[in-house]
Amino acid sequence: MEVPVRFLAVLSLLLLSQGKMERAQEEQEQLPQQEEQEQEQLPQQEEQEAWTGGVVKACTCDCEAGDSVTGGPTITSPTLTPAPPLGQPLDCMPECPYHRPLGFESGSVTPAQISCSNQAQYAGWYLSWVPTRARLNSQGFGCAWLSKYNDQHQWLQLDLQEVGVVSGVLTQGRCDADEWVTKYSVQYRSVETLNWVYYKDQSGNNKVFYGNTDRVSTVQNLLRPPIVARYLRLLPLGWHARIALRMELLVCTNKCG
Repeated sequence: MEVPVRFLAVLSLLLLSQGKMERAQEEQEQLPQQEEQEQEQLPQQEEQEAWTGGVVKACTCDCEAGDSVTGGPTITSPTLTPAPPLGQPLDCMPECPYHRPLGFESGSVTPAQISCSNQAQYAGWYLSWVPTRARLNSQGFGCAWLSKYNDQHQWLQLDLQEVGVVSGVLTQGRCDADEWVTKYSVQYRSVETLNWVYYKDQSGNNKVFYGNTDRVSTVQNLLRPPIVARYLRLLPLGWHARIALRMELLVCTNKCG
């Protein structure tokens, strides 16, 4: 009887050892999966932080103690959130906890700041639909910008007059006809002599913003990250019946006021 007893004891030890080995193997197999999941999450985090010119961190609001804001922001100054001086590297991308209209609708954006493609060819009836008419909620005859031509080479341009932080675009169609822009891209530059730069998506492609589906509704597209520039162009890529546009730009304001 000693042989069977020893055999059973050895068999029990082998089974116990095998069970431990299988558990260890399962843990080793789970580790690469966890590492792969963590590696898949890293590019997503990096894409959220990526900006033109490299990966940058978000700026923090530099407030003095006791200046925290509860509820909505109070805009005390019409000036834009300051951008970094030209020629200096950007250490961080300003956050946009709050946005405010630049002034298309209010009229603080002057006609001299707004231009468009083929503007020199505007004459006769088209003089009522010049780019300065591209103002959100404008009504009556001449309530929108109408492009002289309907192709993907047209654009509407704004000069902010100083480098600022643009955080969003609002668009509407023509108020008195079923004409509107269905999709568009955005270009920008900080100096007039520099080449235009397309706003990119997380994959590095020119980002396509989807616009209106009727003449009345306002469609908002936030820029994440925002654009630091002086000049901005909106380039229609698709339209219903005709390129017709009313718009507003949003600029960053911080909760420090």
